[in-house]
Amino acid sequence: MSHPYSDLPPSAFWRPAVARMRADRLERLYDPKFRLTVNSAVATAGSCFAQHLGRALRRAGLAVLDAEPAPPGLGADFLQGHGFNLYSGRYGNIYTARQMLQLLEEVVLGRPDPAQVWERDGRWYDALRPGVDPGGLDSAEEVLAIRLGHLQRLAPMLASADVLVFTLGLTEAWRCRRSGRVYPTCPGVIAGSFDPGRHEFVNFTYPEVTEDLHRLRRVLHGFNPAMRLLLTVSPVPLAASATGGHVLPATQYSKATLRAAAGDFASAYADVDYFPSYEIVTNPAARGGFFAGDLRQVTPAGVAAVMRVFLAAHGLKGRKAAEVAAEDAEELICEEALLEAFQR
Repeated sequence: MSHPYSDLPPSAFWRPAVARMRADRLERLYDPKFRLTVNSAVATAGSCFAQHLGRALRRAGLAVLDAEPAPPGLGADFLQGHGFNLYSGRYGNIYTARQMLQLLEEVVLGRPDPAQVWERDGRWYDALRPGVDPGGLDSAEEVLAIRLGHLQRLAPMLASADVLVFTLGLTEAWRCRRSGRVYPTCPGVIAGSFDPGRHEFVNFTYPEVTEDLHRLRRVLHGFNPAMRLLLTVSPVPLAASATGGHVLPATQYSKATLRAAAGDFASAYADVDYFPSYEIVTNPAARGGFFAGDLRQVTPAGVAAVMRVFLAAHGLKGRKAAEVAAEDAEELICEEALLEAFQR
């Protein structure tokens, strides 16, 4: 007897597609809407997991843009600690859709907000990317001058990008009550000081994330009407939750919200795609093997599995995905992990 499941391929059924497959050999997992080539100008941004994706894409030979290349003669540790070579701009980790949207709107505006400067122990920090100058700067004026240059360099980079690969990481954030500005980390963790009268916690909902993604696309098309957007969701769990509840369900809420919003948003547009990096790393067939001992950091094998699927789907040859990502054992720069460190 015929029914709707009769003619479905093996990939539609759990047992042959997942339970009986090697975790790093999942098939027919991703059919891209648009293809990337070695000539595609790719911009990257997002949460700390996006650092893995950016490095792997570069090593696979893709043209990953860099609006703020590292100055010569400085060591790799210094450059990474100061936000160089991580993304297509020195904006640090961008954990939420709202944070990405406000950065793009600030680039359009063309000037930094003078209120978003933090001080600690006589040193001054950019509140919207406090980790990129870990030792702080000499004055608030220097912070604003450097941020102005940062914004000015991002505009031509975005105009030249064929694709933005953006990794969503969190729904939880802290923001300024007066301006609504969202920070990448809670005031007082890296710099500044926490004031409940000035700062508030927010846990973005599905409608809020979805609306931010729609607005984000509109702003991106202001830089380049032909730009496409490729979304992923970070598999890295929350280091800590400010909801007042347990970090495990808080993590599941955050990832489920981001996954649903990204999937529905991608379904609405031909120029937006979703790549299942989250599903590859967290899939049950891996039996936790794609996470390191802290159950947060993704192992080189996990990154290799992600990039194998991605590169194969886009028909990219070059070096094998396993060779590309097996080298990627560097620890990610994740400001949010400082929250966990302070609680120990």
